[in-house]
Amino acid sequence: MKRVGLVVAYDGTNYCGWQVQPNGVTVQGILNEKLSELLGEEIETIGASRTDAGVHALGNVAVFDTNTRIPGDKISYALNQRLPEDIRIQLSEEVEAEFHPRYCDSEKTYEYRILNRRFPVPTERLYSYFYHYPLNVEKMREATSYLIGRHDFKSFCGAKAQVKSTIRTITAIEIWKDGDMITIRISGEGFLYNMVRIIAGTLIEVGNGQYPPEQVKEILEACDREAAGPTAPAHGLTLMGIAFFD
Repeated sequence: MKRVGLVVAYDGTNYCGWQVQPNGVTVQGILNEKLSELLGEEIETIGASRTDAGVHALGNVAVFDTNTRIPGDKISYALNQRLPEDIRIQLSEEVEAEFHPRYCDSEKTYEYRILNRRFPVPTERLYSYFYHYPLNVEKMREATSYLIGRHDFKSFCGAKAQVKSTIRTITAIEIWKDGDMITIRISGEGFLYNMVRIIAGTLIEVGNGQYPPEQVKEILEACDREAAGPTAPAHGLTLMGIAFFD
């Protein structure tokens, strides 16, 4: 028995999220099915990040245990031939037997993309949130200073979350504009349910003048979901990658 790690990229448009569920097609479900067919044994993957329906990924991480004699680094090639075009393995390799992607120290990086212009662009509709009111990127940047560090992010946690603690650490937030596209890049040791999308929705409210930047500090201290902005749509969000620490 050996444990194999995968780096998985996917377009989340047609999936009900990462995690297996009984009444919908999921990324994890497809991986389990195709790996089981390929290796001739029942395979159940363990994912590092359970992304929501419509969320994309360039670098989600999963592991599985197998008795196969196929070298770990060759599984990616064989598996990609079986997967649909909107899921692709970027790397496969044998990892230590005790490596668990959810319980290891790690830093996840997400990007939220906002198409900020008068009219939408059809080719961007699945991978960015179209927002036609002008956004002040400088004010959005100013607001992020209150979020960096270790805080109670209860105000930025979706109602369905089942967690013992809402304390999390954000290590970095960058915001830049390239043409009409505004990108919010957030890195942290872990995120609550819908946390990145609620932060994005709140920063949009800052950018459009609904909130002054300093109100983000008050929102954080309120520990009340009702105090924060809306949850930004899922299709603007991409999990860029996960860095693991020894």
